[in-house]
Amino acid sequence: MELSLEAYRNIVKYVGNRSDIAMLCRVSKGFRYVAQRALYNTLYLRNVRSTISLCGLLAREPHLATLVDALTISFSGEQEGGSDDDSSESGSDEGEASSQPPSVSEYWAAVAPALRQTVRLRYLNIHIHNSDTAVAWILNNCTFHLRSFHCDLDWDMHLVSFLNTQPDLDDLYILDYKDPNHAPQPTVSSTDSPIRLLPSALPKLSTLECTFSEAAVALVPGRPVTHLKSCFSRTRLEEKQAEVSLLFSKIKLSTRRLKALDIADSSYTETFSMDLLQHVIRTRATVTELRYLGTLVLPIGGQERLQFYGLLMRLPRVQCVEVEVTHWEPPPSALTAFRALTLELRLYCPTVTRVVFVYEFDRTVISVVDGLCVLDHDTSTDILWSEI
Repeated sequence: MELSLEAYRNIVKYVGNRSDIAMLCRVSKGFRYVAQRALYNTLYLRNVRSTISLCGLLAREPHLATLVDALTISFSGEQEGGSDDDSSESGSDEGEASSQPPSVSEYWAAVAPALRQTVRLRYLNIHIHNSDTAVAWILNNCTFHLRSFHCDLDWDMHLVSFLNTQPDLDDLYILDYKDPNHAPQPTVSSTDSPIRLLPSALPKLSTLECTFSEAAVALVPGRPVTHLKSCFSRTRLEEKQAEVSLLFSKIKLSTRRLKALDIADSSYTETFSMDLLQHVIRTRATVTELRYLGTLVLPIGGQERLQFYGLLMRLPRVQCVEVEVTHWEPPPSALTAFRALTLELRLYCPTVTRVVFVYEFDRTVISVVDGLCVLDHDTSTDILWSEI
């Protein structure tokens, strides 16, 4: 007895796990049609053997690869072969063929042809831990157009060439960056082309997270970046001041006004935070629409804190501020202290509805709900800057 397409979808939607969905693929053609789409739409590849097995299936069966919309690949050099909960109708016979874990080269050699078949892929994450990250070659000859791309890959000619082919990408995270202006010049016999992103590349880029401010300097100009997260590279105050001046000179060249700016530092000081805040309010690209700002040192002294609040008042739309309180003595660790500081800040900036307090590596979020300051356990501080 055949059911309606809606009935098949409702049944598959309420199935408990991926193994059961894989079993439904064998029940009937109707179930197979819907279950395969549920099974392959979003894939999380963690275990080495399961990844190689599934990638082999995608490479052999292009009709399955076209169903993949979101893919996360997580590889660690410390992983060993074995089973996990990444189930599909492909089975795991290959994982039982040998007790010896596959090599790194075998792993990426299996991933590359699978990626070439996922022609409708829109969301791709590649996380690499304790292993060589110079594997952007796996993206060669891929034809999909991504909306979101987060990767730990080396910034090399393969990665740059791939980014040059991504007209729809609006969310990008890169771990590495190499300035082509400071890269070693290729030898006469070298066939490598300069590592340069085309000015026309990434025309829709709006959310950028990069671990080096040099990457932001290169990628922001001429693109509609509204959310930016980066980190200062320098340690000496004079060098950092030059770095922040360069960064804001490039932020001015974004084709959109910034809504979120989150810049980390190796060491936080009141002097530099005030300098950074001055740049924010002097730059038209940041002062008018900014909703999220961090990370700034909250001054301890009363007069200095009033000056800090006075500058924040120049941001008419700010909703969330991330402040460093590591050097406070004693630290404002109690909820009553966080509430008092939040209320104090809101006296001058009533538009602020959330404050993130940073002490050492711990973050405490205080949200304003119906006029009350409450401890917010649900907000993820890792992605708050990109969602505001």
